[in-house]
Amino acid sequence: MVFTETSLAGAFFIDVERIEDERGFFARSWCRREFAAHGLKSEFVQGSISRNRVKGTLRGMHYQEPPHEEAKLVRCTRGAVHDVIIDLRHGSATFLGHSGTVLSEENHRAIYVPEGFAHGFLTLTDNSEVAYQMSQFYEPAAGRGVRWNDPLLAISWPDPVVVISERDRTYPDFKVCFNRTGGS
Repeated sequence: MVFTETSLAGAFFIDVERIEDERGFFARSWCRREFAAHGLKSEFVQGSISRNRVKGTLRGMHYQEPPHEEAKLVRCTRGAVHDVIIDLRHGSATFLGHSGTVLSEENHRAIYVPEGFAHGFLTLTDNSEVAYQMSQFYEPAAGRGVRWNDPLLAISWPDPVVVISERDRTYPDFKVCFNRTGGS
């Protein structure tokens, strides 16, 4: 695996190293030792799958507030998505910075999302599927989000948003969220 740190401290793109032959290819997609060598959480307690029927579906920007913050390993297993993370760690050198990448069934790229980050994606194809591994259990009472189109964050999405849940559409701007929770 190839670990490339994003522009946000502690967040990594993880690309597979393919061993190809006439049958196709083989690649390692996760290894506890390699994650630990890069200082990343390597114990995941929960996994989830998100299936999205329509191109232009937006899910995000989600996080869990302390003490339920979670690290995530996210990979697109069908179709393609534009995946975005936001550093919400107050005091971080990359606080409020965001980074995006395309995750697809073709590139097999994953993104490691550290604790204290918000995460979301926009589907680039119909019938996209995203698989997550999380370091903490989902705690509904700790679930939070910031608005996907918050002007302060200025995230550039590659396509129009066609489908979005009411919850995701009505998350507050970061300033409102931050003032209400006392920080992330």
